[in-house]
Amino acid sequence: MASTFKDLSGRCITLEQRHHSPLCREFTILSPKMSLRSVLGCTAAIWLVAYAIFNRTQNTLVLSASIVLTLVGMMLHLHLFKIDQESMLIIGSIGVQMNTVYASGRESVRFIEMRKVKDIVINEAIYMQKVIYYLCILLIDPGNPRGVSEVVPVFQSAKPRLDCLSQVYRSCQEILQQTQEEQ
Repeated sequence: MASTFKDLSGRCITLEQRHHSPLCREFTILSPKMSLRSVLGCTAAIWLVAYAIFNRTQNTLVLSASIVLTLVGMMLHLHLFKIDQESMLIIGSIGVQMNTVYASGRESVRFIEMRKVKDIVINEAIYMQKVIYYLCILLIDPGNPRGVSEVVPVFQSAKPRLDCLSQVYRSCQEILQQTQEEQ
């Protein structure tokens, strides 16, 4: 089941929910693809500046360097920063797996065992005179079972708004409650 929401910047994001079983659900947030118009605009601006410098200096190294730097910059941006999708797979008795897929195809995976999960909550923060909400996993402090050792944010890049986070939160709470009842 796919639903469309807005992120904090007002761009459309898609939340896909898959119910594999009563204790296993997957949530995937798809971010908008990189706009060809913005890529072409940035490339044209850089190359026009390089051409203007070339006209003044008559040094072809300026043009060559601008082409190489633009290509390297785009590759680094796609490989390190542009995230296409983020997903969270929660399996009641096993744990939570978070995947991040970059535009270049690179994938980052983090797994948290269920015995380390204290709770999954929607937290709020004040950022640039705005209140923003984010989903996070609270990890149990081994030294103090009532305490929290770490707060792990989920969907960091997509930055979905509260209406989207609420759907994910409710499903996660259902699974956590069923898991606690079974133990």
